[in-house]
Amino acid sequence: MLHLSYRYLLPAMLVLTGCASADIEQSTQNINRDYGGFTQGQLKLAGQAGQRVDMQARANGLLHQALSQDDAVQLALLNSPALQALLASHQANMANAAQGGRISNPLFNFERSRQTGELEIGRMLSMGLLDILSLPQRQKMAQHDIAQAQTQLSMDVIERVSQVRMAWVKAVAARQSMVYAQQVMEAADASAELAGRMRKAGNFNTLQEARQQAFHADAVAQFNLASHTSLATREELVRLLGLNDEQEKKLTLPERLPDLPAAPRPAQDVATLATKNRLDIRLAQQEFDAAAARQGLNLVSSFTDIELGVRRNTIFDDAGKAEIKRGVEVSIRLPVFDWGDARRTAMNASTLAASYRLQETVNNAGSHLRVSYSAYRTMYDIARQYRDEVVPLRKRISAENQLRYNGMFISVFELLADTREQINSVMAAINAEQQFWLTDAALQAELVGKPSVTTVTGVKSSATPEAAH
Repeated sequence: MLHLSYRYLLPAMLVLTGCASADIEQSTQNINRDYGGFTQGQLKLAGQAGQRVDMQARANGLLHQALSQDDAVQLALLNSPALQALLASHQANMANAAQGGRISNPLFNFERSRQTGELEIGRMLSMGLLDILSLPQRQKMAQHDIAQAQTQLSMDVIERVSQVRMAWVKAVAARQSMVYAQQVMEAADASAELAGRMRKAGNFNTLQEARQQAFHADAVAQFNLASHTSLATREELVRLLGLNDEQEKKLTLPERLPDLPAAPRPAQDVATLATKNRLDIRLAQQEFDAAAARQGLNLVSSFTDIELGVRRNTIFDDAGKAEIKRGVEVSIRLPVFDWGDARRTAMNASTLAASYRLQETVNNAGSHLRVSYSAYRTMYDIARQYRDEVVPLRKRISAENQLRYNGMFISVFELLADTREQINSVMAAINAEQQFWLTDAALQAELVGKPSVTTVTGVKSSATPEAAH
C-alpha cells in the first residue's frame, strides 16, 4: 500500500491552486483607455457609498446648463443605475469565469467504529484526480472566458453610449421641430380665421374657406403629434440618463442640433480605422478559442472520472495500544452504460458552430461598414443640400412673395401659404440633420466593431401643394 503524509499532500495541493483573477476596476480602466472617445474616461463601478455620493454630485453639476451630447454621455456614465447594474453583472460573470479555473475543495471523511475489544477511527481526504490533472487546462479556459466577458463588456458599454447619443439627437431635433410645427399651426390658424371672416363678408366661397379650415385642422394634428414626439424622445433620454423626478425637472436641452461638420469623414480614413481590433471579430475569435479549449478539457471526462483518496486509520485495542494504517484509495467511474459519445458529439458541434460564426463575423464586417458609411455620407449630403440650397431658396422665394404682396400682386392667403412652405422646408432640414447625427453615432460604433441597424429614412419634402385660393 502506498503511504502519503498530509503534510506533503496539502502543500502540493496549494501549489496547484493558482487561479485566474477578474478585476472589474482594471476592466473599466482598459475600456476608458481604449475607447475614451465613448466613455470620456468616466466609466467606473460605484461599489462604495462614498463613490456613489461623489458621482451623484458630479452628475447634478452637469444639469446646471444646457446638456450637450458629450455631457449627456458623461451624465449617463455617472448617474445611470442601469449602466451600474451592467457593470456589476459583468463583474459577476467574470468572477464566475475565474471560479472555473480553480481546483475543487477536497472532501474530508471521518469514520468511528467499534468492534469487540477494538475501536477504529478512520480519516480520509479525497479529491478528483482528473480535477487536479486538468487544472492547467481549466485555468487557461478560465482566462479565455474572462477575456470574452471583458470584450462583451466593452461592446455593451459602447452600445449604451451610442443609445444615449442617438436619444439626445432625437430629443433635441423633436423639440426643434415642435417649435416650427407651432409656427405652422399659428399661420394656419390666422389663415382659417381670415377665411372665415371673408366668407361672412361674401369675398370667399365655401370651397376656399373649407380648404383653409382643412389645412388648419391638419396643422393642429401635426403640432399635437410633434408635441408628443418631443415629450416621448425627452423621456427616452431621461431613462437612459437614469434621472429621477427632481433631476428631470433640471434637465435642459439645446435649442438646436449642432452644425454640420465642415467635411464628412473620408472613406479611406474610415476603412483604416475599421481594420484595427474590431470588437465583434475579437469576441467571435474568443468564443471559438473557448469552445476549442472546453472541447479538449471535456474529452477525457466524457469517458470516465477518477477520484483519489488518502486514508489514515487508527485502531485501539483493549489495552489502549494504537495501531495506525495508512493508504490510498482510487475510485474510477466505469463507462458501462454511457460512453460519452453524445457529449463528444455536442462538443465537436459547438466548436464547429463557433468556427463558422467567426467566419461569418469576419465576412460581414466589411458589409456592415459599407452600409453604415453609405448611410452617413448620404445623410450628410442631403443635410448639406437643405442647408446650402433648399432653405436659402425658400427664403428668396419668401422675400419675392413679400414684395409681390406689398405690390398687391398676390393675396394674403398666398403669402401665408408661402410662409408655411418655408417653415416646412426648415422642418425637413431639421429632419435631415437629425438623420445625419444618428448615422454619425452609428458609424462611430461600427468603427470599433459594434454593428447597429442603420437605415436612411426619407426626408419629408418641403413642397406643400396647398391651394392658396
